[in-house]
Amino acid sequence: MLVLIHDSMGGNIPAAPFPPDVEVTTDRARLTEADAVVFHIPDWRQDQMIARSEWDWRFPFEKRPGQRWIGWSMECDEHYPWSRNIRFMRHFDLTMTYRLTSDAPVTYVIPHVMVEAFRRPPVPKHEPVLAASFVSSRYDHSGRQAYLQELARHMAIDSYGSFMRNRTLANDRGIPSKLAAIAHYRFTIAFENACSRDYVTEKFFEPLQAGSVPVYLGAPNIEDFAPGENCFIKAADFPEPRKLAAYLKELAADEEAYSAYFTWRQEPFRQSFKKLLDLESEPWLHRMCRGLRTLR
Repeated sequence: MLVLIHDSMGGNIPAAPFPPDVEVTTDRARLTEADAVVFHIPDWRQDQMIARSEWDWRFPFEKRPGQRWIGWSMECDEHYPWSRNIRFMRHFDLTMTYRLTSDAPVTYVIPHVMVEAFRRPPVPKHEPVLAASFVSSRYDHSGRQAYLQELARHMAIDSYGSFMRNRTLANDRGIPSKLAAIAHYRFTIAFENACSRDYVTEKFFEPLQAGSVPVYLGAPNIEDFAPGENCFIKAADFPEPRKLAAYLKELAADEEAYSAYFTWRQEPFRQSFKKLLDLESEPWLHRMCRGLRTLR
């Protein structure tokens, strides 16, 4: 089977080893010979399509008989509304998105990293400021910028992102430096750029890895992604940012109550999270190929 990765994939180009009898290419010149073509849905803006009408978009090339097309995306469909358009999505024989209802879901769960990290005890919290924030993306369908600004009126927040920046990482080495920094904060602001079912990103998982308590705003079904009981604080449980700030201050002053947010690290993972670990234990390309063979 020849699989053509047609687009950038947001940096998620699959790496070897590939499934047996599968060849992967990024050479678009091989489009007509490919058995399967993977399209990164966010890359296909409406102005790249051929429009027969307002709701009837066509790709600028034809699908050859027997060829399968896959629509792939880990980006929220709030930002890319065409991914919710039935007439657009009907071009694909198989969908692979963050939605657990897609044909072959792709999530932000990384088993070989998280299982080990979630079992490590948290390090002592020496930062005088209670919470850290890393918000940089311009996308804000969740209202997180306004919420964060209001929250900062009632409690101090160290903001390392481009939004409301008041601190920087020394010797910034990317993710390792970020995790090392937030490990020393009692709380980490974990606000998604959109509130959509199943859209749970590294914003939620990185504080858990580092041993900080996520203060979460985002997916309404976040409990389905939580590795354990009482491992995060949900902003939506509070009527306003002022109430949330008051709770965080109260919790920080009660060591026993705060420590209860780490009890889950010594307990078995939730069944719903185990299912995500099992899902992601197999590379997405392997899952995709198995799905394609099922279609055949």
